[in-house]
Amino acid sequence: MAGKPRRAAGAAEAAVDRFLRALVPADELARADVEGTPRRVAEAFRADLLDGYRMDPAEILGEAMDVPGRDLVGLAGIDFHSVCPHHLLPYRGRACVAYVPGGRVVGFGELARLVDCFAHRLVIQEVLARQVADALVTHLGARGAACILDAEQMCLTVRGERRREARAHTQAFAGVMRRSAAWQGRVLRIAGKGK
Repeated sequence: MAGKPRRAAGAAEAAVDRFLRALVPADELARADVEGTPRRVAEAFRADLLDGYRMDPAEILGEAMDVPGRDLVGLAGIDFHSVCPHHLLPYRGRACVAYVPGGRVVGFGELARLVDCFAHRLVIQEVLARQVADALVTHLGARGAACILDAEQMCLTVRGERRREARAHTQAFAGVMRRSAAWQGRVLRIAGKGK
């Protein structure tokens, strides 16, 4: 088992090397500043961009504390980054996560870690918002939950339509928030999107 991560890292590095050789002229790949790029790219994806596959949302939300209240809990301004599965281009933005406790709460740091757990995978923004909201209901026992994301999508800003100022907005509501305009309005205000 100890050798498996090393073999996977070597395979990823070799794949990046083949990818670059297929797209970049050989004389460009011989430059000193490109030397080691396959290793650095493989490490960046393993350690920073796709490390969410090694995180467990149930474990992140497992350190909950019992509370008697059922008042809204929210955290806005959570910066995040992810990788779109369509073009393997990153996107980044801000998340707002909120929930109505079902008798248990977690620390605010765990909410940020929950976003990273799902964001650091190959995931489209629409699915990411849904995964975060659903995890709070499933693993924390929240009565309702929401995740609102605003992000710059590199597949929209640096390729294709090249709309540099475009921001993608997605929101997902679960549990009692799914059909409640009142709860949704409260969360949108926390996120700075409502009146």
